[in-house]
Amino acid sequence: MRTLLHFPISPASRTVRLVLGEKRLPFEPVIERAWEQRPELFAINPAGDVPVLIEDNGLIVPSAPVICEYLEEAYADTPLLGRTLAERVEVRRVAAWFDTLFAREVSGRFIDERVMKRLSGRGNPDGGALRDAYASMRPLMRYANELAENRNWLGGGFLSLADFTAAAHLSCMDFIGDIDWARVPALRDWYARMKSRPCFRPLLADRISGITPPEYYTNLDF
Repeated sequence: MRTLLHFPISPASRTVRLVLGEKRLPFEPVIERAWEQRPELFAINPAGDVPVLIEDNGLIVPSAPVICEYLEEAYADTPLLGRTLAERVEVRRVAAWFDTLFAREVSGRFIDERVMKRLSGRGNPDGGALRDAYASMRPLMRYANELAENRNWLGGGFLSLADFTAAAHLSCMDFIGDIDWARVPALRDWYARMKSRPCFRPLLADRISGITPPEYYTNLDF
């Protein structure tokens, strides 16, 4: 069986887990604590991060964007990028928006301050960094809410990689209780649809020592 090296509260890892689940591709999840910098991890991924997919035939595919593109080409029965060039451009644009701007300004900051610092022994959260993240969060969440208001799915008229990428980031933030869903009702309804998909169930079961998610985290309709 294929193996996925991942970390539970990692948007990149969660994106790949969701895509594998949606494509109904079985895999063995193996938690990798990248901050421990194991030589074995660097041997298969010189970037030293997760996720890393290892196929049955020994093919090693590192990095979430590379893995998702690989899965789209290798297992095309469940397409997640769209059919036309225009559709594929928009799906990739929205996914990249979450993986770059949203990650840099919002999700990455919250995860690092609230989760990674604790787990890696780097001290307590920085209040100033969290305030900056909250300030950046408001306009970016408004934009995501507008996408949900004006489209059937975030990347357009069909379920796509854009939705799974967004859900990966937002579910990590939901796990640590940093989203006021009342401010983004359209995005909240979209997220409830995503949580109800079978591929999402393993994410709702994730737990991290010392961090308790809010009660509504596992509630499919909040």
